[in-house]
Amino acid sequence: MTTTTAAYAARADEYAELLGSMAAVHPSDRQLIETWASQVSGRALDAGCGPGHWTHHLAGLGLDVRGIDLVPSFIERARSSYPGIPFDVRSIDAIDEPDGALGGVLSWFSTIHHEPDAIAAPIAELARVLRPGGRLVLGFFGGDAVEAFDHAVVRAYRWPASELRAVVAAAGFDVLETHGREERGQRPVGAIIAERRPSMA
Repeated sequence: MTTTTAAYAARADEYAELLGSMAAVHPSDRQLIETWASQVSGRALDAGCGPGHWTHHLAGLGLDVRGIDLVPSFIERARSSYPGIPFDVRSIDAIDEPDGALGGVLSWFSTIHHEPDAIAAPIAELARVLRPGGRLVLGFFGGDAVEAFDHAVVRAYRWPASELRAVVAAAGFDVLETHGREERGQRPVGAIIAERRPSMA
């Protein structure tokens, strides 16, 4: 178990109670992801699904979706709460899907704990499992520089949108939209919506 996984496992119940429901979701995030979902064709993946509330919400919107997360207690809770949806303990760095199998991937703050020199790996994996034209939505913490900060659970990183966009583009995506939100007393957050480019092979 990685340090990050262990840290979330130790606070899984607390996390789920505070953040593991759609009632805790910011209205603009909900609108953004619902709009993205309406444009997804084919199977979808909630990569880093936590306790599964977003996966369940996407299923309610009509998507054929599954959730994966490295924290076993999150997956146990998700399976118990949403028994009609498949959930599995898996890493977003090594997704158990064939190349080009998916029409959409939600990666909602699931890469925030990756070291800056390692973040390209999960984003490349998200690109691998998406078909050409498949859509990614990537949530992140925004900032003026790539730097670590003390997240409530374990160290995380903030990114300037322009630098994270470059990582996403290098993985084989066309970036379609970038969104940012800053509110008093809250960390700046952002989202990137991108479309998988056709393979040049």
